Amino acid sequence: MRRIHAAALAVCLFAPLSATAQTFPTDDAVIRRMWQEGMEGGSQAYRLAQVLMDSIGPRLTGSPGFNAAIDWTLKMYEGWGIPARREQYGTWRAWRREYTHVDLLAPRQRTLVGTMLAWSPGTSGPVEGDVLVIPDPVDEAAFAAWLPQVRGKFVAISFPEPTCRPAESWEQWARPESFQRMDRERTVARQAFAARLRPLGNLTQRLEAAGAAGILTSNWSAGWGVNKIFSANTQRVPVLDLSCEDYGLVYRLAQHSQGPRMRLDARSQALGEVPVFNVIAEMRGTQLPDEYVVLSAHLDSWDGASGATDNGTGTITMMEAMRILRATYPNPRRTILVGLWGGEEQGLIGSGAFAADHPEVVNGLQAAFNQDNGTWRIDYIRMQGFAGAGASFGRWFGKLPNEISELIDLDIPGVPERGGSDHMSFICHGAPGFRLQSSYPDYRQYTWHTNLDTFDKIVWDDLKNNATLAAMLAYLASEDPDRVPRTQRALPGGQAWPACNTPRRSSGS
Repeated sequence: MRRIHAAALAVCLFAPLSATAQTFPTDDAVIRRMWQEGMEGGSQAYRLAQVLMDSIGPRLTGSPGFNAAIDWTLKMYEGWGIPARREQYGTWRAWRREYTHVDLLAPRQRTLVGTMLAWSPGTSGPVEGDVLVIPDPVDEAAFAAWLPQVRGKFVAISFPEPTCRPAESWEQWARPESFQRMDRERTVARQAFAARLRPLGNLTQRLEAAGAAGILTSNWSAGWGVNKIFSANTQRVPVLDLSCEDYGLVYRLAQHSQGPRMRLDARSQALGEVPVFNVIAEMRGTQLPDEYVVLSAHLDSWDGASGATDNGTGTITMMEAMRILRATYPNPRRTILVGLWGGEEQGLIGSGAFAADHPEVVNGLQAAFNQDNGTWRIDYIRMQGFAGAGASFGRWFGKLPNEISELIDLDIPGVPERGGSDHMSFICHGAPGFRLQSSYPDYRQYTWHTNLDTFDKIVWDDLKNNATLAAMLAYLASEDPDRVPRTQRALPGGQAWPACNTPRRSSGS
């Protein structure tokens, strides 16, 4: 397996050797127009992103925000002269977030940083109650005897972090032995806490049945002020995420019998099971209309913030790429299709349903290019185990501007991923899908599924770069006289090729 610098591969295989690198390795007029449209003043990436992230905001599957995003994307495509449609793939439970106000009332007053989890019930006005923690040690009999005490109380059920200072801060400023001791003690405490809860079954539902006023959680993402915000599974009792330190504060007060009391006013609306959709835009091929190049990103998001880098930036990348294509390459050889998928966060549902419902696209697929991990420049593309794909990428990269290609590594032949994002909905059918991957570390820590995934995290030069790259790859794949081979390499250790899951068609299935 080789991880190869893409510009070097293109030069070695498909371009004449030269003492000096050129910005444009070829005289391809379409590539030059795409560069001008995407990188030199024509870009609409900022304008599109500002509307999507600021005005529309988070796009939880089944939410009014997701439907507003669909309406807006269709309007944009119509304005660019690109046929587009909403395509239903199933139904999902609809939910509207309104607001969360949460305060510590005793032993001192403080407004806490917290929000409801997605699909959480709200309250019918302000609710006050004391805070309890799960007793330790506890077995099933002792827990059942303790459980009636939770009626009208807020119950803290997450591990209380001993420090909300990121590891990199400890490593930079603390004595090594201090960090090592803290980390060792924290690991032991986390394991003990998990062992305490494991025998108690579905804890949130048991607390709901016992009449708790609310359930307090905290899912720290190991950075300054950042938590993961996922979903609740209760029907009547609100489930909150509190910031790392605010959760630690109320937990310690309860643990040391210092009388913490809270007030919560949280509003949300459950709106029932509603239709859910993908957005499909299409530029029909003039010579090979039954062969397809797919640009792919998911439109849905979690709703703890604005869904900016997961996956607003991917959505804008593919919308802007399609706009560039319409302006510079309006009559493609193969059909170019963009899918903005719903339900990715619930298990690649929208793209999986599209692949299942459109075998003609899967069978005719030249390549699918998916982007779904943050704001930085695309720097890595894995061939996903398609043995001949490296040659195709070599041809394409031989025509890309060096400013785009020089920072990208190609993993040849790579191995297919086992999950991750919507390219898997094509790979599992044996069709060539590829992830246009950006740098992961601070995305995973700070913006992936967090309360900090907001507009300010976007890097505009990189977003323009990614949209322009996606447009160029779509053009080059469309014009390529050869199909991308579907030959699958022998996988290490005798592994099988990833299998397709049956996509869910409703929230109850």
